[in-house]
Amino acid sequence: MADPFAVTNQAPPLQGVNFFTQDASLGDALRPHADLVKDPALSAVGELAGSQEALSHALPANQNSPALKTHDRYGHRIDEVEFHPSWHWLMDRAVGFGLQAAPWTSTESSPHLRRAAGFYVWSQVEPGHGCPISMSYAAVPALRASETLSAQWVPALAATEYDSRRLPVGQKHGVLAGMGMTEKQGGSDVRANLTTATPTGRGGGSGANSGSLGAATPTGRDAGGLGAATPTGDGDEYLLTGHKWFCSAPQADVFLVLAQAPEGLSCFVVPRVLADGNRNVFALQRLKDKLGNRSNASSEVEFRNTIGYRLGDEGAGVRTIIEMVAATRLDCVLGSAALMRRALVEATWHTSYRSAFGDLLRDKPAMRNVLADLAIESEAATALSMRLAAAVDASESGDEQAKAFRRIALPLAKFWVCKRTPMMVAEALECLGGNGYVEESGLPLLFRESPLNSIWEGSGTVNALDVLRALRRPESLQAWLTEVGQAQGADHRLDAAVTDVLEALSDVSEAEAGARRLAARMAACLQASLLVRYSTPDVADAFVASRLAGDWGGVFGTLPRTTPFGSIVDRVLS
Repeated sequence: MADPFAVTNQAPPLQGVNFFTQDASLGDALRPHADLVKDPALSAVGELAGSQEALSHALPANQNSPALKTHDRYGHRIDEVEFHPSWHWLMDRAVGFGLQAAPWTSTESSPHLRRAAGFYVWSQVEPGHGCPISMSYAAVPALRASETLSAQWVPALAATEYDSRRLPVGQKHGVLAGMGMTEKQGGSDVRANLTTATPTGRGGGSGANSGSLGAATPTGRDAGGLGAATPTGDGDEYLLTGHKWFCSAPQADVFLVLAQAPEGLSCFVVPRVLADGNRNVFALQRLKDKLGNRSNASSEVEFRNTIGYRLGDEGAGVRTIIEMVAATRLDCVLGSAALMRRALVEATWHTSYRSAFGDLLRDKPAMRNVLADLAIESEAATALSMRLAAAVDASESGDEQAKAFRRIALPLAKFWVCKRTPMMVAEALECLGGNGYVEESGLPLLFRESPLNSIWEGSGTVNALDVLRALRRPESLQAWLTEVGQAQGADHRLDAAVTDVLEALSDVSEAEAGARRLAARMAACLQASLLVRYSTPDVADAFVASRLAGDWGGVFGTLPRTTPFGSIVDRVLS
């Protein structure tokens, strides 16, 4: 008789899986753009990511949320955020791998695609710490609006040494960036912002005068007339007064902030510590108590004559910071693809060891349909995210078509991939049954994280409407047509779907009401085109049949019965 207290039929902990080399879908997504499939650095990221050492840091970092310390023991305002040691371990590795701003100064080939693959792999360990990594990556293209500010901050942002000390940028081994755009009254409508920026008359970046506001007199102006003229110099100094309702990564060293200057909404670089070592005014009010993303800090902050340095022209704040938003949107897509992949791996791993009703779960026909359906969803997200990253490399080389492709494909991918993630992760969780609903499995962490990327950097509707704005430019539609057209004739169902999109575009009478439907269809066509060209015939056929041709039940696990489930599932951990 079997021992009723013996532990049997339980899947072992996920271990011994290289998250890079054992991801066939990632290899297929990279291969058309660069020779990175056997890259030793990415392989090292994947090996550590799949280790028990790395995975053991995810839960502690989330179970021990950041703590806000507004004052020290003597009553001095410090506005610091304290993190669990696991957070710092994760950050140290991510920065060391160059997943923040390193690609912008790299001399390697395909630096942004290389970084995207690493970010996708490493985000599968723990997603929350990807926020400051992403902010730091995304700050660089916006900082290019000022040669002075770029020279001051980019080298430190690109450094591959994690340094959490609160010091001026010139004394640090590396720095991180955050962002402050939205306010209570406006949210995504940042033009409704009320935070003001008053010019001081001093210029030159995070400058030499920044610690002596009371002593210096603006050159050529009366000391009491700070708002009398609009500065025109590079990195001119302003005093910011107001608040931000969501401030990402408040522990960072520098922030890109929107505020109303005399000539309109403008972008500013706000350091936490000034050049003379004094702390800038950065009054953290509280940390957000969020659904997920609990390892990471998001805050409310108030500015009271906080020093900021103008980035770009006055009145051009949105145009300046949109460069940062574009880069963070890419990371939202990468992060969602990473969540999908990790959830798929967990579901496949569990069902490969767990038996029920006489067979391994993985071998049960109904479960094989579910796993295959999850797999093609994940593969499509991975393929599209890497294509977007490759377009960044091409854009940096001056490729105008790549720029047009990014303009249309980024909001498409941000809308579609991020919107698909919660339902996909929920289905993967269910593959583990009750075990998946328990915190120790790690699946609840993934599920709570899954809606996030669809909300941050513009919600679903914001991105769908951004697709409509992009379509007003003929080059954007042409870039989409050129991309999907590379698979023309390979699958008549894909050709028909593209024709449907063009017919929908001919009737724009109710364009805004149909924005989401159009964005979903265009994104799925992009994914199908990539899978038809670069994945296996079995994966491509299953995706086109279900997502474009309608041979699908609307929930995961309803692929056509003739689908070769085995070959698709076998790829997951090959």
